[in-house]
Amino acid sequence: MDNSGKNQFIYTVKDRCKVCYTCVRECPAKAIKIINGQAEIITERCIACGNCVKVCSRDAKMFSFSIDRVKKLINGPHKVAAIIAPSLAGEFIDISDSQTLVGMIKALGFDYVNEVAFGAELVAEGYKKLLKNDQKRTFISTSCPAIVSYVEKHHPQIVNSLAPLVSPMIATARVLHEMHGKDLKIVFIGPCIAKKGEAALGQFKDLVHEVISFIELRRMFEDKKITPGNIEPAEFDPPIAGKGSVFPISGGMLQTVDLEEDFLKGEIVVAEGRQDITEVLKEFEEGYLEAKLFDLLCCNGCINGPGMSNRQQFFLKRKNISNFAKRQTDKMDQKEWQKNIKRFSGIKLERYFIADDQRYPSNFSDEEIKKVKLKLGIKSQDDELNCTACGYDSCHEHAIAILKGIAETEMCLPYTIDKLHEYIKELDISNNKLASTQAALKQSEKLASMGQLAAGIAHEVNNPLGVVIMYAHLLLDEIEPDSPYYKDLKLIVDQADRCKKIVGGLLNFARKSKVNIAEVGTRSLIKSSLKAVVMPANIDLKIEVNTDKQKIACDHDQMVQVFSNLAKNAVDAMSEGGELIIKVDDDPVDPEGVIFTIKDTGTGISPENMDRMFEPFFTTKDDGKGTGLGLPIIYGIVKMHKGNIKVESNNDPNKGKTGTSFFVSLPGNKEKVKAIED
Repeated sequence: MDNSGKNQFIYTVKDRCKVCYTCVRECPAKAIKIINGQAEIITERCIACGNCVKVCSRDAKMFSFSIDRVKKLINGPHKVAAIIAPSLAGEFIDISDSQTLVGMIKALGFDYVNEVAFGAELVAEGYKKLLKNDQKRTFISTSCPAIVSYVEKHHPQIVNSLAPLVSPMIATARVLHEMHGKDLKIVFIGPCIAKKGEAALGQFKDLVHEVISFIELRRMFEDKKITPGNIEPAEFDPPIAGKGSVFPISGGMLQTVDLEEDFLKGEIVVAEGRQDITEVLKEFEEGYLEAKLFDLLCCNGCINGPGMSNRQQFFLKRKNISNFAKRQTDKMDQKEWQKNIKRFSGIKLERYFIADDQRYPSNFSDEEIKKVKLKLGIKSQDDELNCTACGYDSCHEHAIAILKGIAETEMCLPYTIDKLHEYIKELDISNNKLASTQAALKQSEKLASMGQLAAGIAHEVNNPLGVVIMYAHLLLDEIEPDSPYYKDLKLIVDQADRCKKIVGGLLNFARKSKVNIAEVGTRSLIKSSLKAVVMPANIDLKIEVNTDKQKIACDHDQMVQVFSNLAKNAVDAMSEGGELIIKVDDDPVDPEGVIFTIKDTGTGISPENMDRMFEPFFTTKDDGKGTGLGLPIIYGIVKMHKGNIKVESNNDPNKGKTGTSFFVSLPGNKEKVKAIED
């Protein structure tokens, strides 16, 4: 006979799940896995305790309703009995008395309404006899189906310690079948989801036909518009219960049969809730805990089950149940009760259990665990925060869960925060690169249009200018130096020659010269560039080569023009002396490339002039000392080499040392260089 009763009653509403890992933390069976950022139930491991349902504030964990099947039973040909759990007084605080509640349930169409508390009294007597007759064994109470399932699945070595007694629900169902026949259909109503699985077990076939929660019962009242004011009150159908009504309270079974919890002798251990029951069972399995009976309830007493509509006011519910039990005991017919207890004392209470080992293998090596921890940024034990944000009690457990395939590294909050910071940094770098690229593209477009204009003007001016220069030189050669016209003519010649240089610069700026690539020594390139620069005595020159790349691929003459012009500009910016530093470093972005830095401690460039640095004819030098074509030509040469040029400058002494730095990056990849030649 099938005893596995695989749970398919709890499921995840994925649209509502925000992956807060609360369900992982609260699941005693660790039957929830995180996969692709979603919390999913591991059906085979789930014990249907409903902790995940209780703790999920977004209702992303739900359990299946059986309302439609119950309605079908009620409308069927057979009589139907509703057996209601003793925790009813904790649920229906809003209903003044039990007669009103019973009347409302009968108004739904049930033929009988019985208390499971009577079955609880029979089961409690069974425990009393079990402990008396077998004093050498230790027993684990089995009234809570979630506890039974937890032991079968996650502590299979101690299955034989489960008390071989049915739950009050099954005992009550057997009583009613004996009273009303095998054709009677029975619906259990209570706070427990795990009861749905218990009723489906093969060994209890045709005893309890459907299970609904108090939440579902209230939904049925709403659907049929049943209220306390529109029904006829009714009494529970016999057999009537007495003290069994306290069964759902922690230690309630002991009170039912006047057993006492003796902590000093350690005869009976009462525990409830996720943390306590898991710890008790673990210590018992490992041999650290001894007792005659472990009375365990999964939900801090059944009054806090996942099927309760009100999960607050714990002590108020507990008080209501105690008061209800007292009222029932006071008004019941003791003789009739004794008669019924005697009549049904022979009801079969025995059951069996089958180990369903769902434990994951735990033979992971220290090296495997260490590798996972390293991924989480845990390099030593001091790095293990054990913050439980992932849903696991320790970083070690989380690492093992990852190896088991039920957890992800992203569940670790510190790890995720660190990754987020890295992504932000990478995004910032990407944004800066994008901004730089956009600026470069804008500059290239501007220079391209200006180049076309400059080329047109230069070609038109070049021919008449050549005639002016030729005749000016002829006149200057023919006139005597002591002539009063000599100085004026000499000025015309000088200015005409200057115009020729400007026109030549315009043509060089507009013209895409051919790049003759060759392997050039890094140090020799710097020396060749500095030969064309007159270095004043008040300027301290420093050269630093911080790369192992002895040669780079470039056009020697064009790059000499670049670095000599930049060095001249740096010298011009330090009229009162300073320091000129020329550095060569490896490019952090292109491992094969290099970056040349030309840095001066001059006056610096104002922020408003920075955007115009590479515009033709723009210069910050005095009139007659610069054409404003040097930097645009440098820009064009660098771009033809598939490189980049950037500038940083400070002209405000209040913000630190003044000066300007030009950064010229050149690709070292020969394929890129070859692409230039092609």
